[in-house]
Amino acid sequence: MFPEFRDLITQLKTSDRHFLNLFDKHNELDQKIKNMEAHIEPGTPVEIEVLKKEKLALKDELYAVLKKASAEAAA
Repeated sequence: MFPEFRDLITQLKTSDRHFLNLFDKHNELDQKIKNMEAHIEPGTPVEIEVLKKEKLALKDELYAVLKKASAEAAA
């Protein structure tokens, strides 16, 4: 996810608690979705779709934080 921000992600995970929480929640949802799709964990197609939308919203929020931090670092 966001390879162009790899270094910034590493930095923010240690310095920005909000970013870290978003990042961890995104990864947890990703794993849960994979488990549901692989039938390791129970989940209906509707439940999976809801989780995917939640994960996408988190990704959008992560991207916004990254763009802001990147702009601040360049300034």
